[in-house]
Amino acid sequence: VLKIDLDGIQNRIIDIPIKAGNYSQLGVVKEGEILYISRPIDFSSPGKLHKYDFKKRKDSEVMELDGYEISADGKKMLYIKKRIWGISDAGEKPKKGKGMLKVDDLQVKINPVKEWPNIFNEAWRINRDYFYDPGMHGADWPAMQKKYEQFLPDLTCRSDLQRLMQWMFSELSVGHHRMSGRGEMLNKPKRVSGGLLGVDYKIANNRYQFAKIFGGLNWNPKLRSPLTEPGINAKKGDYLLAINGKDITADKNIYSFFENTADKIVELTIGLNPNYTGSRIVKVVPVANESVLRNRDWVEGNLKKVHEATNGQVAYVYVPNTAGAGHEYFKRYFFPQANKKAIIVDERFNGGGLLADYYINILLRPYQAHWNYRYGKDLKSPSASIQGPKVMIIDETAGSGGDMLPFMFRKFKVGTLVGKRTWGGLVGILGFPEFIDGATVTAPNLAIWTKDGFIVENVGVPPDIEVEQWPAEVIKGNDPQLEKAIEIILKELEKNPQKDPVRPSYPKRVRK
Repeated sequence: VLKIDLDGIQNRIIDIPIKAGNYSQLGVVKEGEILYISRPIDFSSPGKLHKYDFKKRKDSEVMELDGYEISADGKKMLYIKKRIWGISDAGEKPKKGKGMLKVDDLQVKINPVKEWPNIFNEAWRINRDYFYDPGMHGADWPAMQKKYEQFLPDLTCRSDLQRLMQWMFSELSVGHHRMSGRGEMLNKPKRVSGGLLGVDYKIANNRYQFAKIFGGLNWNPKLRSPLTEPGINAKKGDYLLAINGKDITADKNIYSFFENTADKIVELTIGLNPNYTGSRIVKVVPVANESVLRNRDWVEGNLKKVHEATNGQVAYVYVPNTAGAGHEYFKRYFFPQANKKAIIVDERFNGGGLLADYYINILLRPYQAHWNYRYGKDLKSPSASIQGPKVMIIDETAGSGGDMLPFMFRKFKVGTLVGKRTWGGLVGILGFPEFIDGATVTAPNLAIWTKDGFIVENVGVPPDIEVEQWPAEVIKGNDPQLEKAIEIILKELEKNPQKDPVRPSYPKRVRK
């Protein structure tokens, strides 16, 4: 039995004389020795198992590996290196040719139908033990188990089980309640990806014609736009006449010609005339997905609309979520526009992620002062700050962190909310317990509350000014919510004009 003497433990802490680095999987083999894995910061080479001896005060490299596990008795070590498994003495390098496991020959016989009751009961138990409300939102949880388990004998496939568990979860009426993965798939058909050019087509003269070519950032692999790469010179209005020498007419499915072409060189015949007159052959590399190109076009288009409608006075910043991409977008678009007098933050379609207090903190930065240089423009501090009016656009597709962001925007009186009520999902999740077949389930286990009680969940954050995004207007190319945000912020600027500070005269320090 492991016993820890906590009395005076702070005085028994000693340092290990190794330099700072990327370390993981700290382990103990025997008294006076510890194991750990060291990796390069950029993960450019394999990890290395190290052993540190407290008595000798010596660190030694044992072997290269990706991970390890010590046996319960502390005598053996299971390790993996480049998908190769092996067993050695704990903390020791294996002898050459010894201890390798032939996992390629391992087979496991499963009976999915017999696994389903176990999976169902695990889903029920995990929620019983980890759902944030021990009262289960008033639901009689044992009764719910009995209510739905009677369907188990009638299930015919894994999807049926998924639906049955979703029915049971619906009794709790909470968001973020879901399962990921479908477990072992007995039949995994090979997927063949298509190739895309990052364009909108229209039909003219029985041909496919480029109606719009979406721009990208071709130095960024994630934002590569095939038809805008050097040497292609494709233009709006060009006809796509042939793909890899095959003639293309409007009665044929154009996407069928791009099967299995993503990231591969494809020959296109394009030209200004539908009859091949003056046409030319270009070589392009289609992308597998063009959603990022279309999203960037939408964001840049909105930025341009705001810039032109406000005579360059107002910044436009889009945040797609409150996780990695959201931080990336906020930084990319906010800081270059921090010299503007006002700002519109667009969080429509926000997928959530984390608590976005980072954005709010920056939006609330108060003016401090200006700093004068001998050469160049004076600098405002904080340099990345906008003190003028602020508007946030919200909609019903923004949720989770996308609920919390407008909640804080209102709570801290940052500005005006425009659009539609948000999704309403602020009972979040920490952890994804796994079923026997590899699928996972959530048990929403942290919920937001204030002095007003539990908030936002199943309610959302309503706008100050509601604006419907009517499809008829969107099809025309209009954006009623963005247009209303522009209207509001221009009125706010008119009421509260942001004057450019004037630098005072330089002080005279010499008496004459």
